[in-house]
Amino acid sequence: MAKQKEINTRLVLTGLIIGMFFSALEQTIVGTAMPTIVSELNGFSIFAWVTTAYLITSTTVTPIVGKLSDQYGRRLLYLIGVIIFIIGSALCATAETMEQLVIYRGIQGIGGGMIMPLSQTIIGDIFTAEQRAKWQGVFGALFGLSSVIGPFIGGFIVDTISWHWIFLINVPFGLLSAFMIYIGLKNEAMEKKEKVNIDYLGIATLVPALVLFLIGLNFGGDKFSWMSLTSFLLFGGAIVLFIVFGYIEKRAAEPILDLSLFKNRVFATTNALGFLLGLGMFGAIMFVPMFMQGILGVTPTEAGSTMTPMMISMIFASVIGGRLLLKFTFRSVLTTGMITTVFGFYLMSTMGPTSNELTAYIYMVVLGLGMGLVMPTLMIAIQNEFPKSKLGTVTSASTFFRSIGGTIGITVLNAVMNQTLQGNMEEVTKAESNPAIAGILQQLSEKTDALFGILVNPSVLQAPSNISEVVVTAIETAWSQSFTTVFMTGLIFIAVGILVALSVGNGKIKRDKEVEKEKLQASSKPEPV
Repeated sequence: MAKQKEINTRLVLTGLIIGMFFSALEQTIVGTAMPTIVSELNGFSIFAWVTTAYLITSTTVTPIVGKLSDQYGRRLLYLIGVIIFIIGSALCATAETMEQLVIYRGIQGIGGGMIMPLSQTIIGDIFTAEQRAKWQGVFGALFGLSSVIGPFIGGFIVDTISWHWIFLINVPFGLLSAFMIYIGLKNEAMEKKEKVNIDYLGIATLVPALVLFLIGLNFGGDKFSWMSLTSFLLFGGAIVLFIVFGYIEKRAAEPILDLSLFKNRVFATTNALGFLLGLGMFGAIMFVPMFMQGILGVTPTEAGSTMTPMMISMIFASVIGGRLLLKFTFRSVLTTGMITTVFGFYLMSTMGPTSNELTAYIYMVVLGLGMGLVMPTLMIAIQNEFPKSKLGTVTSASTFFRSIGGTIGITVLNAVMNQTLQGNMEEVTKAESNPAIAGILQQLSEKTDALFGILVNPSVLQAPSNISEVVVTAIETAWSQSFTTVFMTGLIFIAVGILVALSVGNGKIKRDKEVEKEKLQASSKPEPV
């Protein structure tokens, strides 16, 4: 792949930082502007699709672009990804209806899904294993930073200019990133292949399989019942296509996802670990701002900034983790990170109506420290295991499995939240001796939106103050217990991850001096006669 001496490393790094930052920023900046967008475009009924469309397309394209970059080079695919992202961003800014915005966000997601894994792959190309530990940690910190400042930037743009500019801002910086990569990787060296085989059948089965699966996960239990015909058709079709995809990949000359890679212990365990981390982490964390606003009574703005302490600690741990990998094995750092994350999940599960904001922030810091140690280490470990000719495939696979884990986690833990909330409401209703109060609780027990609305603004409950206080307290108890169950469920996923982390092996980054020494020893050995 690319040779370090033939490329402008500084220019490439700057281009990657700009591209990756704005691609990551787009995942958090839009949420702040959604209320304004919904009110202006009159599309409340489908506003969830604005996020879902981006998620589906970006997740779907990830494993495909990794393989194609191994065949055609990082530079070409990265430039295509940036161009698609810029076009999608510009179109989003011109949307006049919510339906248009959903379509344009899907286009934008294709570009974003190409930029993120290719950025990490290029780092793997141009740096040695020792240098990767430093830079992957920095890029992990960059992703965390975008999550911290995204909501603030989004709020500022919406309040001072217009929501259109949260998309338009990507255009000039995207062009700058593309220009830098175009010049910086101008002399990218590729392994010459007599014939490039594109796995068209693999793409034709993987894409619809993922789309059906993600649509089913995102809208099952909401737009349609889990046991409905729609659900069976979506998941049934996805399963059939996944089976066909597996059959095709075993026989493809250049498979999109080489299933034989799973024979490698590091590849199998790090992807399993990434999946479990996404499953527990992303699913549970989405409920934290809701808990802060509903149970602890903070304002919506304060609830939105709840994640800031966690992201700051994650940035710190990402940078420190890269340094630790130069002294300790992957297994040591990953296991330490997963244990810390489990402890953070446990602390979060102990919070209730009597907790305070400071306690929540401290617990979130513990969570961030654990995740900051794990996330960049997964990428470094998997890139350390394979030659540069396969970096695109294995890097994209790592990103893909973590993303899928997060999607499933959000769905599973949302179902856990709703199910336990109904059960807890039944319990507090049965425990209430006052028939009038019990009647109100019974009416509210299956109305999740109404329950949260009462927590945020108790005045919407039209009842005498003495009755209203008892009802709100009962709802707080039920909601808090459900929150505890969600975090304990996420804790189980992460705890399983500890066992997976222990099985990664004794792999460790070799310092540049060690690599050079091995090369000298190999070259000094006399050739066999």
